[in-house]
Amino acid sequence: MPTVMITGASRGIGREFVKQYLKAGWDVIATCRNPEGAGYRNGEALQLDIADPTNLKNLSEQLSGKAIDLLINNAGVNLAKNTDIGTFDYDSWAETFLVNVLAPLRVAELFIPNIKISERRQIVFLSSIMASLEQNTGGMPVYRSSKAALNQAVVTITPQLRLKGITTLLIHPGWVKTDMGGPNAAIDVKTSVSAMRETFDSLTLDRTGSYVNYDGKTIPW
Repeated sequence: MPTVMITGASRGIGREFVKQYLKAGWDVIATCRNPEGAGYRNGEALQLDIADPTNLKNLSEQLSGKAIDLLINNAGVNLAKNTDIGTFDYDSWAETFLVNVLAPLRVAELFIPNIKISERRQIVFLSSIMASLEQNTGGMPVYRSSKAALNQAVVTITPQLRLKGITTLLIHPGWVKTDMGGPNAAIDVKTSVSAMRETFDSLTLDRTGSYVNYDGKTIPW
């Protein structure tokens, strides 16, 4: 039975990953900041605030020796959506970088031993089409820059992870009807997650470090 670990599993895309992988018969390690508040019963999810290094290190020690086939770095924030030049909210910008860039890299680094001993050896980072420099039409500089930084960081560590047989992927989940995406988004969470799972299943080591849409199509950097 393969094992998947999902961050940010309290709602939206993360919660749908949990539902679909459980239905598919996977061993699911769901994590979120407040499992009880998210409606998980005792033992169904583990407490994890990815922005808290101590919390994260403690969980990695708790799961030491546990093989994780697929690590999905899903947790993220979109703060200060309307800030722009002249009204930049630098505190929110720093928090966004902490959660969207530093935290998922720390998650990946701490759980590499778990990934290495699995069969699939995959680490997925939820990025965004808004990270694309080629397609940047302006707006939301805080979120765009955080996801672009995540892309660069993952691409930079990918060669070293490839030597360990670990495959990485940067994926845009689509414009999804969630608290972050809003009610007018193009697709629902079930459609997004189902397509992403198919993309994960087709991922091979020769495509490591790719930047793709939820349906597997390449996004220009």
